[in-house]
Amino acid sequence: MKCTPAQAGKVLRKLEEQLKDLQKKERKSYEFCVSPEEDMEALRPEYDFGQCQEEMDSLREKIRIVKHAVNVFNTTHELPGFDGVTVDQALIMLPQLKEDKDRLQNMAAQLPRNRITYRSSTLIEYKIANYDIEKANECYQEVTDRISSLQLALDTVNLTEIMDLDFEF
Repeated sequence: MKCTPAQAGKVLRKLEEQLKDLQKKERKSYEFCVSPEEDMEALRPEYDFGQCQEEMDSLREKIRIVKHAVNVFNTTHELPGFDGVTVDQALIMLPQLKEDKDRLQNMAAQLPRNRITYRSSTLIEYKIANYDIEKANECYQEVTDRISSLQLALDTVNLTEIMDLDFEF
């Protein structure tokens, strides 16, 4: 089956939901309570242990196939506009860049000199920025732009590139 990574993600979520539903159904069916006065066979829920295990194994295998295909795709496909950066590297870069963005945003918002007073004292102190606030703001803007570019490149790859899954649905 040929599909985009975005489609593969949807297939994966569907398979995982089917597995979860089957596991819930099994938990509700593999044992049951009945009082001595009731007809046990009439109340017995429908459940075939072997068939249930086979269905779960089949779903797990399909999940493995999809995840593996996505992993292979992510490690072999480069993002357009990002020289040599693969999808999996970009997925690692994003949280790193977001961490930088948060730090730089905080630094860019500081005042060059900030007065600190204490309630129980007449002591006055100043917190003084030991860096160029304007440079921090420039870096913040650069990181913000890089995150946007990276996200757009990932979106483009996820929606346009084609990968191959080893089975049909």
